[in-house]
Amino acid sequence: MTDATQPNSPVISPSGDGSPAPRRRSLVGNLLRGALIGVVETVPGVSGGTVALVTGIYDEMIDSGHQVTAAARVLVTGPHRLRSAREKLRAVSWRLVIPLLIGMAAAVLTIAGPIGHLVETSPQAMRALFLGLVAGSVLVPVRLSGGAWRLPELLLFVAGVLGGLGLTSLPTTALAPSPWIVAPAAAVAVCALVLPGVSGSFLLLSFGLYQPTLQAVDERDLGYLAWFGLWACVGLVVIVRLMRHLLVRHHRGTMVVLAGVMIGALRSLWPWQSADGALLPPGTDWVALLGIALAGVLAVQLLVLLERRRTTVAPPTGPSEQTRPGRAADN
Repeated sequence: MTDATQPNSPVISPSGDGSPAPRRRSLVGNLLRGALIGVVETVPGVSGGTVALVTGIYDEMIDSGHQVTAAARVLVTGPHRLRSAREKLRAVSWRLVIPLLIGMAAAVLTIAGPIGHLVETSPQAMRALFLGLVAGSVLVPVRLSGGAWRLPELLLFVAGVLGGLGLTSLPTTALAPSPWIVAPAAAVAVCALVLPGVSGSFLLLSFGLYQPTLQAVDERDLGYLAWFGLWACVGLVVIVRLMRHLLVRHHRGTMVVLAGVMIGALRSLWPWQSADGALLPPGTDWVALLGIALAGVLAVQLLVLLERRRTTVAPPTGPSEQTRPGRAADN
């Protein structure tokens, strides 16, 4: 039996295909969620997947991505290409996806420059703020994992912590932004949209492509952006299918690992760092930076509280809505 049958696994939709139950959300709210994801994607050390978890759209976002990629696959491989693709696309939560993408694009195109400037001019304060935001977000996957952790969960958590530490300890390299360097970097960095705790901006920083990418956004370098976007889509297809499978079949274990990754990834947000990323002891400004970090924690907890009050599960339409992920078919 998989760990997806735990009591606190998410309720599955009436279709029984492993997708999350539909939720009522406003279009404006989804625009703001997309804008938040777009903002944090420009900050090294912070993951858009973390925002998706905190705002309660993570499972639905993953499932919608899976349905889109499945539609593209059946268009190529069949059978019944057009009919099968339409069925997959009807399962997409367009009310979430479209405003989410609009909000993300608007935020990236308008805020990338100012955020990059703040990261450069006030690195300690920005790292302290996002340290608090991410630390406050860890409770979300912990709560979604459900129940007390036993030895298997503790081992998964430790593995997640070590994985997060490893990813955020990558040495910074200076690579020329040639097409064959940008391609794999984009495919890997886009994983941050899906994996809470894994920062796409930090990975780009490690590859030496953070500033060239922000500059391309600011200068509307369409050639660079089109090539980057193409390979980001390739990486997204792979990671979305993997995460959807894990969420449907191993929801509890996946949330435990993600909590560990988020804890390990806090290394990259330690306020006191040398120019090469080595960690330093706290400086004399530790009181002010601690206050900024605590403000970040409180902001996330307030957001979680508001999300719990505003987001309600759609009324059940039949007993099949209580199907658990471990029993659902993985399309």
